[in-house]
Amino acid sequence: MIAAEPAAEAGPRRRAWLRSPRTTLLVPVAAAALDSALVAKGSAPWQLALSALSVVALLGRRRHPLAVALLTLPAAFFNEIWLAPLTAVYAVSAAYPKPRIPVACAISFALIEFFHWPFAPELFALSRDNALYAIQSVMLGAGPAALGMLTRTRRELGERVTELTEGRQRENRLIAEQVLTAERARLAREMHDVVSHQVSLISIQAGAIQVASTDPAARDGARTIRELSVRTLDELRQMVGVLRAAGPGNRTPLTPQPTLADLPRLIDGSGLPVTRRLDPGRRDWPEAVERAAYRTVQEGLTNISKHAPGARVTVRVATRGDQLHVEVRNGPPTGRSTTAPLPGGGHGLIGLRERAALLGGSFTAGPTPDGGFALHAVLPA
Repeated sequence: MIAAEPAAEAGPRRRAWLRSPRTTLLVPVAAAALDSALVAKGSAPWQLALSALSVVALLGRRRHPLAVALLTLPAAFFNEIWLAPLTAVYAVSAAYPKPRIPVACAISFALIEFFHWPFAPELFALSRDNALYAIQSVMLGAGPAALGMLTRTRRELGERVTELTEGRQRENRLIAEQVLTAERARLAREMHDVVSHQVSLISIQAGAIQVASTDPAARDGARTIRELSVRTLDELRQMVGVLRAAGPGNRTPLTPQPTLADLPRLIDGSGLPVTRRLDPGRRDWPEAVERAAYRTVQEGLTNISKHAPGARVTVRVATRGDQLHVEVRNGPPTGRSTTAPLPGGGHGLIGLRERAALLGGSFTAGPTPDGGFALHAVLPA
């Protein structure tokens, strides 16, 4: 099997070499040179010059095919060479889309081939030999012309197929974008009609409790709930606006975005016993890194509030080289929640892992030996 691999690779290499532009240009020139050399033995110097001119002219047949065809006809008339004019007629037919010029070149070569110099008196006689010779001359002129037209037609069909394929791909992309836009609009409606309504009710109820309650602790808690609800509504409206405006030409930013400077307020508003060690350094981190760090701490505190009531929490943000390390660690829960458990599908941790991966970093989450849980994100600058 190992010995067969070089042989398997040699086939495509050989085919690529045969199809290379240099090979297809030079091989017909070499064949025409050999044909001219064999035919021109013992010819006069001016005949040799005509033959040499026809061979050299073939090098420019791709840029000036008609001029090259005209330069090869004198050598065909005086020296009766074939390959140079045949190649030139093929080049003209492959280059010109209208058949008028290729047909004229093919007829000219056929006439020159039949009435070549020196003229033979028996050419004008009606005989079987002359008829066969006329058929041969017509076939010599028509063959390369038809082959060149076939090559040009095949090339045009290939270009047309490529255009159709690209058009179909563009159409598929447009359809996908339309479907995506419709789905985003549907999600925006659902978020506005359901989530926004529920959060608004929470904010209104919290405001009513804040006004009606005489307990300072209850009023503080209601005020915190109302502030969180208002902040959530602001972010939700921005998200709905982005979903509605999303498209190839729209890039609506999510503003304002949380940064590392907002971490103390986030920790204070969580209501958890948090030991903070925030030392992000003095460097200016990219906005995406600061946002990912904030969301990591936010998700960690939210999960602790839901699943580990009463646990001690440690939040660490530190710089190590050109990386920002964010860790949220909690101990085992020490109390029991007095409220109904909140739903969760584990999508928050998946989102954090995706954020870190998009930034070229890493994210790990798992239980600790003391019965707690830890999130650790490494975000490179």
